[in-house]
Amino acid sequence: MSKQTKQAILEIAMGQHEKHMLGAVLSDKGVDFCVWAPNAASVSVLVGEPFDWQETSLERDDNNRWSGFAEGVQAGQSYKYKITTHEGAVIEKNDPRARQLTASDEGVSVIIDPHYDWEGIESPVIEKNEHIIYELHIGTFHRPDAATTGTFASATEKLDYLQQLGVTTIELMPVTSIAMSNGWGYAPNYLFSVENSYGGRRGLLDFVKEAHRRGMAVILDVVYNHFFPATDLWQFDGWQENNRGGIYFYNDDRGDTPWGGRPDYGRKEVREFILDNVAMWLTEYRIDGLRVDSTIYMRNTKGPEGDESTAIPEAWSLLQEITQLAHRINDHSLMVAEDSSVNNAITAPVEAGGAGFDAQWGLTFPHTVRAALGLEVEPYGNTLSGEMAHFYNGAAFQKVVFSDSHDTAANGSVRLNEAVAPGNAATTLARQHTLLASLLTLTAPGIPMLLQGQEFMQEGAFNDWQMLDWQKTEQFAGIVQAHEHIINLRRNHFNHTAGLRGEGLDIFHHDTENNVIAYRRTAKGGPRDETIIIANLGGSRFKDYAITLPTAGTWRVRFNSTWCGYSTDFHQTRIETVETDDKHAISVPLSERCALILSQD
Repeated sequence: MSKQTKQAILEIAMGQHEKHMLGAVLSDKGVDFCVWAPNAASVSVLVGEPFDWQETSLERDDNNRWSGFAEGVQAGQSYKYKITTHEGAVIEKNDPRARQLTASDEGVSVIIDPHYDWEGIESPVIEKNEHIIYELHIGTFHRPDAATTGTFASATEKLDYLQQLGVTTIELMPVTSIAMSNGWGYAPNYLFSVENSYGGRRGLLDFVKEAHRRGMAVILDVVYNHFFPATDLWQFDGWQENNRGGIYFYNDDRGDTPWGGRPDYGRKEVREFILDNVAMWLTEYRIDGLRVDSTIYMRNTKGPEGDESTAIPEAWSLLQEITQLAHRINDHSLMVAEDSSVNNAITAPVEAGGAGFDAQWGLTFPHTVRAALGLEVEPYGNTLSGEMAHFYNGAAFQKVVFSDSHDTAANGSVRLNEAVAPGNAATTLARQHTLLASLLTLTAPGIPMLLQGQEFMQEGAFNDWQMLDWQKTEQFAGIVQAHEHIINLRRNHFNHTAGLRGEGLDIFHHDTENNVIAYRRTAKGGPRDETIIIANLGGSRFKDYAITLPTAGTWRVRFNSTWCGYSTDFHQTRIETVETDDKHAISVPLSERCALILSQD
């Protein structure tokens, strides 16, 4: 752990000490409890096993926090808060900051032992142009069998596979305790507790450590735009207005979202709640960054349909504090927003009035790729050339690009290969399209991301119950190998495609009639840097396709998607080198739906 990170943790801990360290804090003699409940008439904590729900009264301080010490309480014991409202009603609630629950539904809070042995393993430092993100859902990524949910432990068994594939960064879909144990994770009810069915707190710690052991970073999806309606946060201390959510929520129409109540970003204690959650992931779990879900619905009551009249200014300032805190804890934290795809302010510096995120999802990129492949009508009126050249604030790596994600492969849609051949998503055509889509993603400017199973032709739509079919890694070993080869070039493993790690993009050829595109990627320029991608997205074959390159000389083919080693039924074109003429022109054979990557020695 870096000196900077340790100092940030110390500062956070000192701040929490001054405010009574909200939650349950274990010591040698027992547990200190502290909970915020400004409208309660009285609060006590009930501790079970073996205390048989022994009750300890808590005292209110000037900040409306109720605290007290329960002697002899140990890690592993259950607890809950008993709150008497001003109306005299008695309600029992879980700790909003519980680090573990016995179960997502009807479970109770559990005292945790905060100590963990990281075995001296340091967090990896991955620069923005080195990230190859792999989005996965713990519940379905690697299941023991079709009837048993996946866990952190079972996912760990595939870390060597991801490392071999070339993945540098694992993006976990939300792992907090959720409304349904097999859900996507985007219906959070306890932000500080890790889903018990996945393996809980210890399981996540072990997973992160094993990823770090292999040099891979772990980033986590977090949801702050809404809380699930059935959460214990709802009317936590009995108070509410307009029959709404109470102290953690807006109690007017700002509290309405399509999925649950919107937190009150203007309330100091709620902001602290969210900021402390950010700090927990990056310090206790050593998570390497966060993807903040639907920031557009945090900062505007109407989401993407909103305008300045429906904006929530305090949400914008909270987003700024979130990114500042994350970068103070770890200046290499990758902070990603899911927002409007045209808003440059999301990734602009805080000092310039921006939200300070490192990158945001390129939400139009997958639809543009599908449209270019003839799989859907482009709804945004953009071309592939225009999409690839669209940067936020002129910076390529402020954009996460992908051809599939948990959103594009669900919500009434399907995975890209399923869209190619519904019900038979492993056809030659589907494999060709999958390789093209992945190649465009991995060679475009930006931070590339793959969806779990994309590289081995997982079929259907993304859902929260169907496990990945890992036998397909053998059935489609060539397609997996093709992805590995492209990623190796993207990461410049052979020191002759450095341009793929740069920001330079020159789309020098776009034949809209035949659907052929060619572009040059550069970092500093010159041999072993400049990289040419030629992609035939159409269904025609060309014996000699003429194209003029921006740079003269001998170009070597580093990747040919038609190689029969990737699939025996591909129409292979045999080409190893090409030489430009005096006008920089070349002539190359192009099979249907194929791509070449070229560079110079």
